[in-house]
Amino acid sequence: MHVLYEDDGGFKAATVLSESDASLQVEAASGKRSKIKKTAVVVRFEQPGPETLLKEAEAAAPELDLEFLWECAPQEEFDVRTLAEEYYGHAPSAVEQATLLLRVHAAPVYFHRRGKGKYRPAPPDILAAALAAVEKKKRQAEQVQAWADEIKAGSLPEALARQAETLLFRPDKNSLEWKALDAACTQLRKRPDRLLLELGAFPSALSIHKRRFYGEYFPKGAGFAPAEVPAIGRELPQAEVEAYSIDDITTTEIDDALSVAELPDGMIRVGIHIAAPALAVTRDSPLDALARTRMSTVYMPGAKIPMQPDEVIAAFSLDAGRPVPAVSLYVTADPATGAVAASETRLERIVVRENLRHNLLDDLVTEEALDDPAAELPHGALLRPLWRLAKGLAAAREAVRGKPENNNRIDYSFYVDGDPDRPDEARIRIEPRRRNAPLDRLVAEYMILANNLWGGLLASCGVPGIYRSQQGGRVRMGTAAAPHEAIGVPQYAWCTSPLRRYVDLVNQGQLIAAVEHGVSARLVAPYKPREADLFAVIGAFEARYAAYADFQQAMERFWCLRWLRQEGVTRADAVVLRDDAVRLKAIPLFIRLGGLPALPRGQTVRLDILGTDELELEVDCRFVEVVQEAGLDSAALEDEADPQAAAEAAEVEAADGPDADDAPLQPGDGEGDGDAGKAQDSPQP
Repeated sequence: MHVLYEDDGGFKAATVLSESDASLQVEAASGKRSKIKKTAVVVRFEQPGPETLLKEAEAAAPELDLEFLWECAPQEEFDVRTLAEEYYGHAPSAVEQATLLLRVHAAPVYFHRRGKGKYRPAPPDILAAALAAVEKKKRQAEQVQAWADEIKAGSLPEALARQAETLLFRPDKNSLEWKALDAACTQLRKRPDRLLLELGAFPSALSIHKRRFYGEYFPKGAGFAPAEVPAIGRELPQAEVEAYSIDDITTTEIDDALSVAELPDGMIRVGIHIAAPALAVTRDSPLDALARTRMSTVYMPGAKIPMQPDEVIAAFSLDAGRPVPAVSLYVTADPATGAVAASETRLERIVVRENLRHNLLDDLVTEEALDDPAAELPHGALLRPLWRLAKGLAAAREAVRGKPENNNRIDYSFYVDGDPDRPDEARIRIEPRRRNAPLDRLVAEYMILANNLWGGLLASCGVPGIYRSQQGGRVRMGTAAAPHEAIGVPQYAWCTSPLRRYVDLVNQGQLIAAVEHGVSARLVAPYKPREADLFAVIGAFEARYAAYADFQQAMERFWCLRWLRQEGVTRADAVVLRDDAVRLKAIPLFIRLGGLPALPRGQTVRLDILGTDELELEVDCRFVEVVQEAGLDSAALEDEADPQAAAEAAEVEAADGPDADDAPLQPGDGEGDGDAGKAQDSPQP
């Protein structure tokens, strides 16, 4: 005796060895023995053998007409033998029953399963709908295959071209377009982004990098709707000072300026003037909500995404020749020691006399010219006293730090000539700029001073602020004043870039309350002590700032690769940082160089550039030789080679001014926490 039985959605045939009330012991043709329930048995038979029965049934089943079977079937539930008798017109053989069973079971559109070996024909209306769905699915499968074939032939179907951005960044994986793209990618063994780039869906790898970033952080677009800046609601006195700003040539968000007066007793009185958008961009206002959404200006070579609308920048940027609201810190200090004798903060309007530019002054303003009263020096009456006090302030900080700051690092400015969204038509210039330029150090010193003293003012009034501290090598942001060991100050609050960084805008609102209300400010400040929302601002800011820094570095890396192609570089020198990490000497491109022998940091090596991948942002290169030089190239050795030095340098850069406000973020800055100052407000990040 043999049986045909259902097992796990399929059918098997076997020989019965023994039988009990509820189960059977069976043996398959392979010799495998199994125990099955009697309820699983569909057909019992003597002839032919189990293996022959299944072979013959499987061969004959496709020949049965499903529509005819459906018409012959009883309208109520039936078993296979009943339908077989009706279809064949005689008592069916085991093979005939098995054939019909396999055909019915494989056609759920026509027959609905109602148990083991039992079925019911689909109602006519349900069958019609199901057949239409099957036909539609068939046509869709044909369309998917046709599109996939077209892609494999090297052409992008128009339907997919129209949805390229959606397919890559926000795909509906149930759509026919995605299924076609996915099928082609699987068969060609390529990622969707690379395949779409090769097919011309995107003009360049740069557009993919940008659209991916914009889609995640600016899904509604990076532009602003027209904005109205409210009146500041108070009369501000006009300051009788001669103030100057010092920025890069393309800076548009000018948020700091300096003034100076030499006093009869040898002391110097410096005015540090910061743009005051917090007078109008108040907590929870529409403009504040916009700034809080963005958290910071985003920089990249050739472009930027501002934190504030153009109307706010136009109203508060410290452009020369017009009165602009400012928060001013006046400090009287001894230039010899850097000791601060007195300080005062005022809300006022200032008129900047001139917006000075680094590209016009850096070559002229040298340490020698600053230190020599007889040397020619543009704006000497401004810069010489500022420089003297800046040196005293730096010396005082270094005494606290216990060691001098590392000022040997080199930064690079990226300038895109032409449309940055069309890299094939644009030209990239990457120009080195050493970080210890006197103007950089001068402005940075006064921004550090302001952030230190204003942080102390907030703490003395009991007003919470957002502070940045470093103790025991750990950098963190919090709402309470704490020492910053890397900079050498008792507290440090970002306050000097309110047009470009949301933390500074928040702190400026708190600072204005402290200036106007003193110790009562804790009751009227926008954020009250221990308010949870202030911690929410910190968390959101750190996440956004780190993401923006990663994007900026990716964009710089893209343009470094494009520079290699533009200049036709096939062989280059690099400096060893550590292990297999090197950095090209000509541009700030960091590479992992396989096959690099163990070499000391600072050693120059030569390598062949074999190719670049602008989508992966990778360089294919090969080690050639060690370049024999008189000594190690300490000037080209980045702080990347020394993590602690990198962290300290980044913290000083975060002081704002050209040493931070205009500083491109660097790999390794801020102990990996994305910390660095605002990037240069220019065609570079």
